[in-house]
Amino acid sequence: MSNITAAMVKELREQTGAGMMDCKAALTETAGDLEAAVDWLRKKGLSKAAKKAGRVAAEGLVAVLVDGNQGVAVEVNSETDFVARNPEFQDLVSGIAEVALKTGEDVEAIKAAGFPGGGSVDEKIANTVAKIGENMSLRRAKIVSVGQGVLATYVHNPVVANKGRIGVIVALESTGNAEKLAELGRQIAMHVASSNPVAVDAAGVDAATIEREKTILADKYREQGKPEAAIAKIVESGIKTYFKEVTLLEQGFIFDPSKSVGQAVKESEGAAGAPIKVAGFVRYALGDGIEKQENDFAAEVAAQAGHAA
Repeated sequence: MSNITAAMVKELREQTGAGMMDCKAALTETAGDLEAAVDWLRKKGLSKAAKKAGRVAAEGLVAVLVDGNQGVAVEVNSETDFVARNPEFQDLVSGIAEVALKTGEDVEAIKAAGFPGGGSVDEKIANTVAKIGENMSLRRAKIVSVGQGVLATYVHNPVVANKGRIGVIVALESTGNAEKLAELGRQIAMHVASSNPVAVDAAGVDAATIEREKTILADKYREQGKPEAAIAKIVESGIKTYFKEVTLLEQGFIFDPSKSVGQAVKESEGAAGAPIKVAGFVRYALGDGIEKQENDFAAEVAAQAGHAA
């Protein structure tokens, strides 16, 4: 128990919503392994899901850019949220998005490419750091394309046009009416921003993730004393429920929860005049998955004054 700190318990509580004593027990049982502790709580029925919200902390901007049948989402991080409102930083993000749209998703290739107006992207970042006086970096980029159809975008909490804290691009393949497709695509992009699906459908969910869910469900019901012969059927039913929660087409549509997104798409085909397929999407949330570095401000001040706390 001596290795289990209050900070570890706090982080586990933020991720799972479980009680303090349950979090302590989970960490003790798993020798302080946070991921294993999350699974332990879920097996006990004490946590519904592994939530990562408590670990999101990076600042900066997410930008989306579409040109014809290709679009890109990029995330450029900074130390503070003040920088996101700096026009110099906003111009940097815009330029990086333009370069990424032509260069592709590889971060190193983007940084080595030429920045609009001269120099490389890497040099432009370094120059902007020198001017603003705050560290910043290009974290990631994702290309979304469609053969025939539309690319719809949505930015949540925009600081300026096409840049904010959450950026989404949705690809709809169809020969239907472009205006109707754009309207539907916008709604689906807003849904993606809100509901955060992990894939378009079950086929797109990572196999390792599915196996992990099956193991958690099986262990949970095994500990509840369910007969082994029944566990397989219960697990399969649980996985179907899981897919309804995390795959875009099976999630309840935020604009009409009585139907799934897949049903809403199907119903829109009449107005569009052609079949519609959700070909893909990207959703970038600022700082998603980056651990927050919590500093003791009083200790920092004391240390700078020559009195280490």
